Amino acid sequence: MQDNILSLIGRTVPLLETDIQNNEKTLSEIVGNSRFLVIGGAGTIGSAICKEIFHRNPKVLHVIDISENNMVELVRDIRSSVGYGDGEFATFALDCGSEIFRAFINEQKKRIGGYDYVFNTSALKHVRSEKDPFTLMRMIDTNIFNTDSTMIMAKECGAKKYFCVSTDKAANPVNMMGASKRIMEFYLNRRSVEMPVSTARFANVAFSDGSLLYGFNRRLDKGQPLSAPNDVRRYFVTPKEAGELCLMSCLLGENRDLFFPKLDHDLNLVTFSSIAEKYLESLGYEPVQCATEDEARARVGELKAHHKYPVYFFKSDTTGEKDFEEFYTENETIVMDKFDSLGVIKNEVCYDEEKLQHFTNTIAAMKKKGEWTRGELIDLFNEMIPNFNHKETGKFLDGRM
Repeated sequence: MQDNILSLIGRTVPLLETDIQNNEKTLSEIVGNSRFLVIGGAGTIGSAICKEIFHRNPKVLHVIDISENNMVELVRDIRSSVGYGDGEFATFALDCGSEIFRAFINEQKKRIGGYDYVFNTSALKHVRSEKDPFTLMRMIDTNIFNTDSTMIMAKECGAKKYFCVSTDKAANPVNMMGASKRIMEFYLNRRSVEMPVSTARFANVAFSDGSLLYGFNRRLDKGQPLSAPNDVRRYFVTPKEAGELCLMSCLLGENRDLFFPKLDHDLNLVTFSSIAEKYLESLGYEPVQCATEDEARARVGELKAHHKYPVYFFKSDTTGEKDFEEFYTENETIVMDKFDSLGVIKNEVCYDEEKLQHFTNTIAAMKKKGEWTRGELIDLFNEMIPNFNHKETGKFLDGRM
C-alpha cells in the first residue's frame, strides 16, 4: 500500500527509511520496556503510531478514541498483520475531554502504575471546521483545552514524555485550524516546565480519513466524479511515515523539540489535481476534464464504459487555504543535521502567561453566556497571534463538490 501511495505523490523511497534503521535498536528497547497511551488512536495518524508501537512489543498499549468503528478496524488490522504480542493491548471508546476519561486515568494509575509515554493525536483537523461558531468552539476545546488537560493527566501518571501532533499550518497560520494548533503549542510550551513534551509539524497525510485523497476512493466506490483544486500544492507523507515521525519525535526528541520532515520545495510539492490524474491512471482510467460540476456528474456512466473518468478541476477560492506550505518560520531555531530526513525546531521556554489566561477566561465566559460569534473567536485568535493573517473569502469547502 505504501509503495502505491508513494508513486501517486511523486516519490519512490520511504522518507524515514534510513532514520528508522539508524535508530531501530533504541526505539525497540524503549518500546519493549514501556507502557503507552495513544489518544485519538483510531484515526489515520493514531493508528499508524499504534502499529509502530505494537510491532515492537510494548509492555502496555492502550488506545482511546471516540470512534467505535475505527477502533474495531484498528484491532482487526493489528490482529491480521502483526498478530499478538507479549504485553497488554486494549482499546477504549472514550472522549478524552470527559469525566469518564478522568476516571479511566485514575484507575490505570492504580492498576498498571500509569503510562510512560502519552501520545495525543486527537484533533479537529479540517479547515472546513471553521465555517460556523459552534464547530469552531469544539475545535478550540479539542485542539487546545483537551491537549492541556491530557498533558496534566500525563504528568499525574508519571509519564516520561507527552507527545502531541501539531501541523505545518501552524507556521504563519492563515486559517483557524492552523492558528488553533499554534495556540496549542503555546499551552504545551507552558506545561513543558512541568514535564517533557515533543511534537511534530508535518505535511498532508495521503489518503488519511476525511482527506480529499481519501474521498477519491469513496467517489469511485459510489460512481461519482473526482473534483480537486488545480492550483493548490501540498507536501504529502504516507500514513506509515506519519506514524514513524511521531514515534521518533516522542521517543528521541528532547523537551520542546518539534520535528518536521525534510521535504524539498521543488521536488515534493504536488497538486491535488495531478494526484487525481495519477490515481485514475493507476486504476486503468483515462481522466477527462469537464468544464462544470454538472457535466462531471452527468458523464460518469458514459465515460466509465470506455475506461475513462470525469474530473472537475478548479482554482481554489475558499476561506483558509494557504498558497504554500512551510514547516517553520524565520524566527525559529532549526537543526537540520541530527537526522537524515527530519529537521528539528529547538524551542526555549517562551510563553505569555497573561495572554494564555486571557484566552482561557474569555472562552470560559463565552461558554457560560451560552452564545458567541465566529467574528469574536477570530478577533480573540488575532489577539493571541499578532501576525495571524486569517484568509477570509466568504466561501467554504462545503460549497464544493
